[in-house]
Amino acid sequence: MTRRNGPPLQVLLRRLSETPQEFLDEPMIGGNGRVVVGALVNDLMSHLGVPVDMTTLSPYKSSDQKKDRNWFALVMIAVWVLHDESLQNVGIGQNDVKLVLNIAMRELSNISGAHSFVDDPDRREELARTLLSRLALWPEGESSTQAADRLTAISSLERDRLLAASRKAEKRAREVREALARKAAQESADKWTRE
Repeated sequence: MTRRNGPPLQVLLRRLSETPQEFLDEPMIGGNGRVVVGALVNDLMSHLGVPVDMTTLSPYKSSDQKKDRNWFALVMIAVWVLHDESLQNVGIGQNDVKLVLNIAMRELSNISGAHSFVDDPDRREELARTLLSRLALWPEGESSTQAADRLTAISSLERDRLLAASRKAEKRAREVREALARKAAQESADKWTRE
């Protein structure tokens, strides 16, 4: 996927900060809620001029409130951002949007509450940069390297990955220290019994 210049980051940050209440309402899951997320996705795809098939919309039908509520809520916010006119002429395709909504938004929804991506300035920037990155775009006025570096610096996903790697390395170091201590104790015991 070739990376290309996208809209200025400030445009998307402003759009996020101005997210209307309708896109922050409760998603429809198992007959509860107010917003049919599949209908929003369908509207976005139609707005992009891409025909939608039922398989594209099937992930947005759920009865598992616990598993899908936060993800659906974040999809609603992402749909609002992706409707921005600044993204209309950059060649976003159906597969790009499907990947963003189905994978990237699910990953982010596992990290933080959906509304934090509207309310918190750092999470707003993370969402805007994640959307651009997953659409193979970088913010206008930044190089692709600068955009990637900034996303890495602000990314909750990256921070969680680094913490997990750090915990794994610490666990391994502790196991090595314990094994060395056992070995030293065994050698000391062996020496004592020989004397």
